[in-house]
Amino acid sequence: MKHIYLNLKRFDIPAEDGGVNRLAPTGEWGACIVKGIQQELKSYGADEAEFAVYFPEAHILTAAAALDQESPVRIGCQSVYRDDVSQGGNFGAFTANRTAKAMRALGCCSALIGHCEERKDKAGILAEAGVKDTAAVNRLLNKEIQAAVAAGLKVLYCIGEAAEEQSRWREVLKEQLTLGLDGVDKSQVVIAYEPVWAIGPGKTPPDQDYIAMIASYVKEVTNGMDVVYGGGLKSDNAKMLASIPEIDGGLIALTRFSGDIGFYPKEYLEIIRMYMRGGRQTRSVS
Repeated sequence: MKHIYLNLKRFDIPAEDGGVNRLAPTGEWGACIVKGIQQELKSYGADEAEFAVYFPEAHILTAAAALDQESPVRIGCQSVYRDDVSQGGNFGAFTANRTAKAMRALGCCSALIGHCEERKDKAGILAEAGVKDTAAVNRLLNKEIQAAVAAGLKVLYCIGEAAEEQSRWREVLKEQLTLGLDGVDKSQVVIAYEPVWAIGPGKTPPDQDYIAMIASYVKEVTNGMDVVYGGGLKSDNAKMLASIPEIDGGLIALTRFSGDIGFYPKEYLEIIRMYMRGGRQTRSVS
């Protein structure tokens, strides 16, 4: 089965405010996305592909409400807090943090954890506090994964090496995997590989051989866990990624990177169509 993930980051901010939302009024944005993709995605069976969409928290309720009875879309949240409520214990004193049980109650069934932007934020906070232990971020992420799984959420766990870490990528990725997944039910987790060194305008993305090499290594370290490409599944790399046997799917963000930059459901569906046609699968969205 393929795993197709969509991370909508903060793409809900209107274009006139500096964002990239040209799709719908902010209050209707989450529902608009679900309604724009769920019918066509029914062309794929549950054994062919998993479709999860990670929304900014404010849009989870309207997105979940827009799901029809047989929708293949799975609503997800962008990370969770490392602690949660418990019977006879803390009953909700988590101001400013989103717990996994709260996200599940809102309609989520998946959580995106360890995205490079989250890692950068955590590393910056730790550095400000004088913490020099680079493994600390992975230990914090492990607690988030544990909390998510305990609450009944599946997890997309992101790993990846920065430019200054490329020469020792095996060591970096192994630490992220071993510490991040310590004590975790791995059947509830999929790994997303983000080539952090290649993300951003003007940077050269990794080629097919590099991606296959990384995916093979991740599968070796994790005893065969599914691995998706988290550096951006796009129209211009969908067929290439689909041809890599070691890759089990991808993470989509923006669908248009020039002109009216943003996310557009029809373009998202076209990326999926290209990816599914490009690999072993031959069915397409009609």
